[in-house]
Amino acid sequence: MSAPTPPTGPLAGIRVLDLTAVVLGPLATQTLGDWGAEVIKIETPTGDLVRNSGVFRNRGMASVFLGVNRNKRSVALDLKTPEGAAVLRRLIPTADVLVTNIRPAGMARLGFGPEECKALNPRMVFAVATGFGQDGPHRARPAFDEIIQAASGLADIVGEEEGQPRFVPSLVADKITGMALVSAVLAALLHRERTGEAQLVEVPMLETITAFVAVEHQGGHAFDPPIGEPGYARLRHRKPAPTKDGWMTLLPYTAAHWRAFFTEAGREELIEQLGVNDPVTRNANIDRVYAAVAAIAPGRTTAEWLAVCERLDIPATGFSSIEDVPEHPHLKAVGMFQPMDHPSEGALRMARPPTRFAATPAGIHRHPPRLGEHTAEVLAELGYDPAEIAALAERKIIRRG
Repeated sequence: MSAPTPPTGPLAGIRVLDLTAVVLGPLATQTLGDWGAEVIKIETPTGDLVRNSGVFRNRGMASVFLGVNRNKRSVALDLKTPEGAAVLRRLIPTADVLVTNIRPAGMARLGFGPEECKALNPRMVFAVATGFGQDGPHRARPAFDEIIQAASGLADIVGEEEGQPRFVPSLVADKITGMALVSAVLAALLHRERTGEAQLVEVPMLETITAFVAVEHQGGHAFDPPIGEPGYARLRHRKPAPTKDGWMTLLPYTAAHWRAFFTEAGREELIEQLGVNDPVTRNANIDRVYAAVAAIAPGRTTAEWLAVCERLDIPATGFSSIEDVPEHPHLKAVGMFQPMDHPSEGALRMARPPTRFAATPAGIHRHPPRLGEHTAEVLAELGYDPAEIAALAERKIIRRG
């Protein structure tokens, strides 16, 4: 696909102004675009920083950018100039949502804080992703994924066994907060649909990831005063199971699973010895339970164990290398990775939108845009004539792709 096709998702007809950069915000706005929204990405004349992150054929179109910026039009303009700001002021009245991860003080300096935008369009939802909630002492600090993994306790949990903090080697804080931002935008749009009232939405990274980690790792600190240590012991003992010819993840979960597993392994005595019939006793013995799995698993190959687990309905799988993921039989069968013909980058392979809508399918209807690819097109829609557009380009207020 190179030419745009009409969006078919449930958000068709919703216009989103995307003043985000890097990963958190762009993932959120891409998801809105996957689900049918028209997304106009506002970039500086030098472009989103992530345009050069990852592997690329051409500068400015690197793999990370491609992964979070499909289904968007790119408008490159200098909002620090009066003429560039005037373009955005003409766009805002046409939008349903403005999404930004520019720090609030920066938006205010540009003249596009929540109140200024509300004056231009009272029906527009203003959604901002921040590093830290704006009612706290860290509100003005910059934040990136590693900062939030560190501050939220996530890195401490990941590195606990090694005795030092470790980062998850994925931008999980950015991506989880990005999906929380999608949910917040949709909730605000639903409220507007019901009441006619738009509102300011703030999604702070630290608070979002702290709540995410706390679900299971509050442990004894869920009670006041604490009745035990924080953390979730079962997760601390989870490890890949060694098999005769490799590794797998083997996860008997219910009492019935554990009985079936130990019976199949010829170790029925462990059912009583480890107390697996009672979830409280089983969790108290979880280190011994997982040690038993690690001792039993090497007796068979991965394929043999997978066949057993499928027969017994026990959750299990082999491990995929990142290179092999596109060949996973299930992902291949559902067409998870789709080819795309990009006008400047050639043949691409993209992970399709994973969410299925029966009546209003999500989809990829626009390729990731080159910097400023749609600047002239969008300005023309706003009533700028070709001479005005050319003059703005000449003065480097805008950039055309």
